[in-house]
Amino acid sequence: MKDKKLSGAEILIKSLEAEGVEVIFGYPGGQALPIYDALYDSGIKHILTRHEQGAAHAADGYARATGRTGVCLATSGPGATNLVTGIANAYMDSVPLVAITGQVPQSLLGKDSFQEADIMGITMPITKHSFLVEDPAEISQVVKEAFYIAASGRPGPVLIDLPKDVSTVKAEYSKPDKICLPGYEPVLDGDRRQVKKAAEAIAQSERPLIYAGGGVVTSGAHEELLQLAELIVAPVATTLMGIGGFPGNHPLSLGMLGMHGTKYANFAVCECDLLIAVGARFDDRVTGKLETFAPGAKIVHIDIDPAEIGKNIQVDIPIVGDVKRVIKQLTEILSPDLREAWRDKITAWKKEYPLSYCKKGGLKPQYIISEIYRQTKGRARVTTEVGQHQMWAAQYYTFTRPRSFISSGGLGTMGYGLPAAVGVQVGCPEDVVFDIAGDGSIQMNIQELVTAVNYNLPINIAIINNGYLGMVRQWQELFYNRRYSQSELINPDFVKLAEAYGAEGIRVTTRDGVAPAIERAIRSGKPVMIDFVVDREDNVFPMVPPGGSLNKMLG
Repeated sequence: MKDKKLSGAEILIKSLEAEGVEVIFGYPGGQALPIYDALYDSGIKHILTRHEQGAAHAADGYARATGRTGVCLATSGPGATNLVTGIANAYMDSVPLVAITGQVPQSLLGKDSFQEADIMGITMPITKHSFLVEDPAEISQVVKEAFYIAASGRPGPVLIDLPKDVSTVKAEYSKPDKICLPGYEPVLDGDRRQVKKAAEAIAQSERPLIYAGGGVVTSGAHEELLQLAELIVAPVATTLMGIGGFPGNHPLSLGMLGMHGTKYANFAVCECDLLIAVGARFDDRVTGKLETFAPGAKIVHIDIDPAEIGKNIQVDIPIVGDVKRVIKQLTEILSPDLREAWRDKITAWKKEYPLSYCKKGGLKPQYIISEIYRQTKGRARVTTEVGQHQMWAAQYYTFTRPRSFISSGGLGTMGYGLPAAVGVQVGCPEDVVFDIAGDGSIQMNIQELVTAVNYNLPINIAIINNGYLGMVRQWQELFYNRRYSQSELINPDFVKLAEAYGAEGIRVTTRDGVAPAIERAIRSGKPVMIDFVVDREDNVFPMVPPGGSLNKMLG
C-alpha cells in the first residue's frame, strides 16, 4: 500500500520503525540534519552520546545484551569516520549493527567538499555490506535488506550512507514485502552426513573437549550446548566471546582457554582426543603456537561462516550451519556416555591448578571483581574496557548467563566498556550494569559518563587503578626487561571528575572499603564511578607467552 509522498529522511525513519527499532545512538551534524528533523516526530528514542565512537559502541553493547540489532547515526566526514573503530569492533566480534551516515549531496561527491569522506570505501573491509542510497524511493528496501544482512548468518555491521539531497527529496513510501538477495543464503542446518561423522567421532572418543566461542551466544545455543556437554560428559572451555554461553559454575566448565585461560582448560586442550569447536574461529589468542594446539585430537568444527572453516587450523570434520541447529542435530543421534576417567582427570586438574593470586600487599583487583560477583549474585551485566582488568573480569566473575559479559574481543578496543555499558543499560533497564575498567582505558571515552547522567542510567564503573597501562606494563616487565616505556600514567582525580560530570565518585584504597563501596553504588540509583587504587604491579596469570604452547604457561 502506498502513502503520500515523504522526504527521504521521513522514509528512513518510517522504515526503521517498521523494523522495530526502539532506540538510536547518535550525534547530529550538517548532512544528517534532515534525518534528525524527521526523528523529532518519531517514537524512536534517541540517545545523544558525546562522541560518535561512543554511539557505535553503545549500539554494539545494546545489541550484545539484547540480541537485537543496534543502530547508530552520525553526520558525514569526521562524524562518519569517528564511527569506524566501533564498526570494526562490531565486525570482529560478529555484532549486528546498522550504521547510518549523512553524506554530502550527490552533486558534491568526489569534489573534496566540506565534511566529505568516502565512508563506504573506508569501511568496506569492516562491514558485511554497504549501501550508498541514490534515490529516496530505494530507502525502505535498503533498510529492510540492511537489517536482514546485519542479523542473519554470521551477524555483523552494515552501513547506510545517505546523501543530503536524497534525505530531502520526496518520494512515495511503500513497505517492502520481501527480500531478494541472490548469492546471500546462509546455511542453517548442518549436512546430515557430516553430522553423522561427528556423532561417530564423539562416540569413539575417550577424551572429548568442547571449545565454545561467541557463536554459541549469538545463536542462542546455550541450552543446547549444556545438553550436549552433559550427554557426552565433555568439559567445556570458552573463548572470551563465548563467556556466558556455558554456565561457569557447572562441574564441566573449564572457564576460558588460551593466553590467559585457566591451566586446566589449556591442559585439557593438549590432552583431548577429540576437539569439538562450536562457533569459534581458532583465534591466535586461543591457539598459541598452531603446531602444538590440540596435537593429539581429531577436530570437529561447527560454524555458520564457511570462510572460518580451515582458515587457521585444518579440521577433520567441518560442519557449516547455525550452531544451535547443528547441536540439536547431534544430540538427537548421540547416546549418553559416562567417561569417568576423563571426568576424574579434569576434576583433579581443577583441584591442583585453581585460579589463585597473592593476597599479600595492597588492594587486589581479583578480590574486587570477586566481591562484585558476590554482591550481584552473578546476575549483573558486565562490560569491560581492554587490558588486565578485562582478563581478571573474565577469570574471577563467574558468568552463568549468555549476554551478561560484554567485551571487545577480536579488536581489543580500549574505551569500549563505558559507552557499551550505556547501551546495555538502555537495552536492559532493570539489570545491574557494571563497567569494569582500567585507569587507562576509561579515559578514552570517559565523556560518555555525562550521557549516563543525562539519561539517568545507573551504570556502575569500577576502575582498577594501578597507575599504568597495565597490560602494556606487564609485557614490558616480562619481555622487555622492565623497560617501562610510556606505560606509566598521571591520572586525574577520578572522584572529582565523576562529580564534575554529575555522577557520584567513590575512592577505595583498602580491602575493607570494597564491599561498602560496591553496595553503595548498586543502591544509589545513579551513575557511580569507584576508583579502586590497587597494587601497581600485579600481573594477569596464567599467561601463555606470545607464540607459545598452551601447556607452557607462566604463573
